[in-house]
Amino acid sequence: MRQNPSFAMTDVGELRRVVDQNPWATLVSSTDDGLVASHYAVLLDDTKDDLTVVGHVGKPDDLILGLGERELLIIFQGPHGYISPGWYGDRPSVPTWNFVTVHLRGVPELLSTEENLRVLDRLVARFESPMPEPRLLWERPNDADFVERLERGTVGFRLTPTSVTAKRKLSQNRPVELVDHVIRELEEDGPHHNPRLAAEMRRANDARA
Repeated sequence: MRQNPSFAMTDVGELRRVVDQNPWATLVSSTDDGLVASHYAVLLDDTKDDLTVVGHVGKPDDLILGLGERELLIIFQGPHGYISPGWYGDRPSVPTWNFVTVHLRGVPELLSTEENLRVLDRLVARFESPMPEPRLLWERPNDADFVERLERGTVGFRLTPTSVTAKRKLSQNRPVELVDHVIRELEEDGPHHNPRLAAEMRRANDARA
């Protein structure tokens, strides 16, 4: 991803927040047959306070991604959406797309069976816990044999990035008052209603005000 100093994100706390709030990631690897991509939920490693992440893929995807053998690019896409030129008022403007994204690169290490089971347990708990009656990984009707068979069909990984590129393009090159107006447009009902993007823009705008 081409970086622009005006839109660069470098604060580790902010990067961790984006990764944590947007766990559905794209995994990209370069192979002898060309680029391949897979899509999985990826979590921050809860034993570290940096940008190390953990996840898993199904064994068929591991065969094409080659985890542990080559560099992996993991892309986390945060809030994004269309920005109308009409929201910039009576001035020359063109449509644009605002977005937040984090790219992590590195050679992942493979997890042991025990580590992979813990990551799978965390993954289920992350998304199932808010349910009225959560069905966690080790709870009935699942039994140990079922969970262990499930684990054997996956490959767990941990990636401590050797390269991080993050971009927050949220109209920071526009006056604060104008950005406030765009935020209000995104918050209102309409064809491009986008409260998540509005909240991200407000966060960035408040930081520079």
